[in-house]
Formats: sequence, structure tokens, C-alpha cells
Amino acid sequence: MFVVLVMGATVTSTGSAEGCGKSWPLCHGQFIPEFAVATLIEWSHRAVTGVEGFLIAGLAVGAWAFWRQHREIKVLVPLMLATLFLQAGLGAWAVMQPQTPVILATHFGVSLVALASVALATLFIFGAEGAETLRDRPIPTTFRRLVWLTIGYVYVVVYLGAYMRHTKTSLACFDWPLCNGYVFPGFLGPAGIAFAHRLAALVAVGLVLGLFLWARRLWAGRPDLYWGSLVALALIVLQSLSGAVIVFTRLNLFSGLGHAAIMALLFVSLSYLCLHVLPRAHPSPTLQRVKPPSRVGTAAR
Repeated sequence: MFVVLVMGATVTSTGSAEGCGKSWPLCHGQFIPEFAVATLIEWSHRAVTGVEGFLIAGLAVGAWAFWRQHREIKVLVPLMLATLFLQAGLGAWAVMQPQTPVILATHFGVSLVALASVALATLFIFGAEGAETLRDRPIPTTFRRLVWLTIGYVYVVVYLGAYMRHTKTSLACFDWPLCNGYVFPGFLGPAGIAFAHRLAALVAVGLVLGLFLWARRLWAGRPDLYWGSLVALALIVLQSLSGAVIVFTRLNLFSGLGHAAIMALLFVSLSYLCLHVLPRAHPSPTLQRVKPPSRVGTAAR
């Protein structure tokens, strides 16, 4: 999922969205076309997306077979399947018919939700009898609300950044941290879009910093929230710095990909916090527990 998201960002950054023409799911009407650079980039993205589909289907079947008595799996499995199909549909729509920056930015947002749902399902399965038990310990309701407020706000910031990329206004502010030499250039025109994204990102850093400082006070009882918020804080600082690198390198390909990759990891870390501030729902006693497959060496221990 992470590779697919980064390769999708590569397609956008290199302008290779039409590398396969208006043909989908084939490329120029062929399964393996003659390759130009743009064609190779777009075809590779479609190829790894196809592999992704099989991997998610396998994860969905396995998770449903062995952990379907858990409420988390009942939510995450349909979510990752729905976002997988929605992501593919938006991609096909963008190929066969020109789309506005609003729709193209939505494609990246859906990809983030798909990645987060798969990551959470995986983390839940591996921590079902370990780290997940920490969720039984109470936390302040206000902290829970702050976590959900933060991820919602960060999602808006991400959407604004994707919209800025698709409207080709990423370098409308050609310096950093100022915008064209101004502390406040206003919100009009291309520079206004870029400045609004920077300002929104600064508020996001403040929200994540607040989460970390609060979670540090809860460390004794909830180390999962402390470490999750610490990772989120480190990633959002790196995200801000990578945004500066984009300006300094004048939208270099690798700086753009790094920005997208860090954003994906940040969203996953915030999604982890969202799951862990929710009380754990224990399986219903009326349901017979399905025994998950044992790991190698478990019987010997």
C-alpha cells in the first residue's frame, strides 16, 4: 500500500498520468505496451496496484476468517475493500476523462484512508493479545476528542496540499518560511493557496505537539499513546522540513516523493492514535471464538 501511494505521487510529480493514453485497465490498448518513460511510470503504477488488490483481498479473507468477532475487524475490512475499489475507480476516471484538481486531490485522500485501514488491521491482528489490551485503561474524554480533531484537521491540510500540487501552485511562494518576501501575502491568487497551506500546516504542528505533551502525562498508564504521539510529532516536523526542501530544490522529484511518503506515515500514526483512544470492544460471548493460526514455535514454548 505504501509503495502504491508513493508510485501514485511519482505519476503526479512526473506528469505521467496520460502515459497510457485514455486506455484502462490496459495501457494503449495492450497488456504490455511499448515503453516511453511516461508510459513505463504509469504502467508500473498500475501493475503494483494490481498486486495490491490481491494482497488486500488475502488480508481481508484471513482477517475475517480468524478475527471477525472483533468490532475493529468488522469495520476495517469493509473500509479497506471499499477504499481500494474507490481508489481504483477514481484512478480509472482520471485516465478516461479529464478531472478537476478537486477530484484529483480526492484520489490522494482516499489512498491515505486505504493505507491507514490496512495498517490498522495489521497492527490489530499482531497486537490483539498484547498492545491492544492497553485500550482497556481509561483516558480523559477530552484527549480522545483532541486526537480525532487532530486527524480530521490534518486530513484537511493534506487535501489542501494535494489540491495545491494539482493546481501547480506549489512554488507560488518561492521562498521559505516567508512567502515571496512577505510574512502575510494574503490569501488571493496562487500565492494565497500556497500560503494557506503553510499556515494550516503550522496549526497542525501545534495540534500534534499538544497531543504529545498531553500523552506524556499519561505515559505511566498508556505508553502506547505516548509512543504513538511521539512518532506523529517527529513525522510532522519532518513533513514541515520536507516542505521547505521542496521550495529550496524547486520541486525536485525526490523531495516531492519524500513529502508524500512522510505524509502517508504521519496519517497512519495518527490513525493508530485514533484506534487506541477507543475502548476495546470485547467479542460477544454468544459468538464462538475462531482460533487464529498458531505461530511457528508457539507449541514448543
